[in-house]
Amino acid sequence: MTAVDPAAFADLLAGYCLEVKPDQQILVRSTTVAAPLLLELQRAILARNAWPHLRVDLPGQGRGFYDHAQDRHLDDVPSLALEEAKRIDANLGINAPADDHELAGVDPAKITRLARARRPVREAIMKKRWCSTLWPTAALAGRAGVDLADYEAFVARALFLDQPDPVRSWGGLRTFQAKLIERLKSARDVRIEADGTDLTMRVAGRTWVNSDGKRNMPSGEVFTGPHENSANGRIRFTVRSAPEGVDVDGVELEFADGQVVGARADTGDEYLQRALETDGGARFLGELGIGTNFGIDRPTGTILFDEKIGGTVHLALGRSYPETGGKNASALHWDLICDLREGGRLTADGDVLMLDGRFARV
Repeated sequence: MTAVDPAAFADLLAGYCLEVKPDQQILVRSTTVAAPLLLELQRAILARNAWPHLRVDLPGQGRGFYDHAQDRHLDDVPSLALEEAKRIDANLGINAPADDHELAGVDPAKITRLARARRPVREAIMKKRWCSTLWPTAALAGRAGVDLADYEAFVARALFLDQPDPVRSWGGLRTFQAKLIERLKSARDVRIEADGTDLTMRVAGRTWVNSDGKRNMPSGEVFTGPHENSANGRIRFTVRSAPEGVDVDGVELEFADGQVVGARADTGDEYLQRALETDGGARFLGELGIGTNFGIDRPTGTILFDEKIGGTVHLALGRSYPETGGKNASALHWDLICDLREGGRLTADGDVLMLDGRFARV
């Protein structure tokens, strides 16, 4: 059996994360590789007297779509997908790729067009209860540079499934993050400093969210939406990213009055430039997040995990989360991570929140 017990994981997702209630319509999206978890989720949702709707992709389905899609398939919204997004009560997305490089070689312009066209579907889902998670696969283990058994053990620790009572452990992290938010809620300006980085942004009046595993599993971050026109300075993101399976590393951005005015990447620069042209909101920030999960101790190339690493900060280009007070609208939401553990500082109105990856007085 995998180190990640699919039955325990399914109960955590259906109970703690989604809080599934009788008669609800629950949309679950993943791939055939996640079959052990999907079957247990069907059980867990039915046990709560709700309706599971499994949408399962085949290996190669994503690449096949881009290879054969006509213009209308890239630029229009399928009416059935939009109707389903509007009618469900909750959505669970499970990342479980069979091939980490399935989309390698796909024209980034096609990926951008599809993201822009499907924005109404995403926005409809965002208005409902939702959660994103991951099932460990050989492809993800390869991305992380470890064998599958080691990766499964890493995922189990990150999910707190190695703890006697995972829900209680998530409650403990929630308490710590509440104390951090108490320090941040009156802050006016936040500054990030590290090698190649000196960036300030305004957060006054914005709401900080305690991300405790309800929407992302695993989680471990507090986040807000910075004022859209406030980011000034430079930042170098030191953790590799793999959006849509495209390898992107060494991203450097320069901001002036909130907008990206300079951008480069050591790897994947074409993808970066295309992403910034997604729409009018793609060059502005939608999120500032602070990672608090010290159980996730190393990058694995998966943003869902990497952005939660204790001792890091991340910024998202594009769409804001409305609950933060952020107003940026975009089809893009791309989290990029800056690791402060090797020498960096995060301050709020000059008060040190984090130094060299460790929190101060929280």
